[in-house]
Amino acid sequence: MSEKKSVLKDKSFEFALAVVRLYKSLIETKREYVLSKQLLRAGTSVGANIREAQNAESTADFVHKLGIAQKECDESLYWLELLYKSDFLNETEFKDFHSKANELLKMLRSAIITSKQKSHNS
Repeated sequence: MSEKKSVLKDKSFEFALAVVRLYKSLIETKREYVLSKQLLRAGTSVGANIREAQNAESTADFVHKLGIAQKECDESLYWLELLYKSDFLNETEFKDFHSKANELLKMLRSAIITSKQKSHNS
C-alpha cells in the first residue's frame, strides 16, 4: 500500500476512534441515542471500507471500496451537521469533527481519482 493510502488508513482509524468517544459522551451526558448511533455506524464504516480496499481483488474493486468509504464519510458529515444544528454538539466539537471528516473526504476523492487514472493508463 502506498504511503498516501497508509495515511488514509491511519486518519480514518483516528476518526473512527474519535467518533466512538463522541458517541459514548453523547449517550452518557446528553442521552442522545438515535442520531449518535447513525454517526457511529457511518463514522466507523469509513475506516472499515478503507481496510477492505487494501484486500481488493482488482483496481475496480479497490475503487469501489474507497467509493463506499467516501459515501460513509459524507454521511458522517450529515449526522455531524444534524447533531450540531439540534444542539447536541457545540461549535468547537462540530468544527473539529467536521474538519477531520472533510480532510478524509478530500483524501478519499484524491485516492479514487488517482487509482482511476492509473487504471486507465495501464
